[in-house]
Amino acid sequence: MHPSILQIWNVYRAANPAAPVDVPISFHFCDNRSDADLCAELVATERKRATAASLAELQLAGDPIPRPGDYAIVTNWAGEAKAVIRTASVEIRRLCEVDAAFARDEGEGDLTLEWWRTAHEAYYRRVLAGSSYIVNDDLEIACERFELVMAV
Repeated sequence: MHPSILQIWNVYRAANPAAPVDVPISFHFCDNRSDADLCAELVATERKRATAASLAELQLAGDPIPRPGDYAIVTNWAGEAKAVIRTASVEIRRLCEVDAAFARDEGEGDLTLEWWRTAHEAYYRRVLAGSSYIVNDDLEIACERFELVMAV
């Protein structure tokens, strides 16, 4: 764990003593440095307020489906803490059910559903390659909206 993760959580907890004592999960978005670093910046500037992991990738990684109220620490690719977020809502949707409002809240690319769908289908294909999961309109997605509660 990068030291900045504990540091940001301690600073957040000092200002918000009702927050859990245990350090929440930390993660970077995406599967490459450029996109991970960009997404961390988008979160820190409040342009990115949502994310969309497939249930299949969560299962393969052994990660739980986020729940409202969960905290997480967003890092860049190098693991340096950039923001603390809190899950506001999670809806399980099929890939074909993701709408333009959600794509806009993700804050990436040109904010359109078309861009979102192209980028995310490619991502899901990469992270699910070699597994038994198929990327199609029925792929289940955890559409998570979150709020920024602290940025570096």
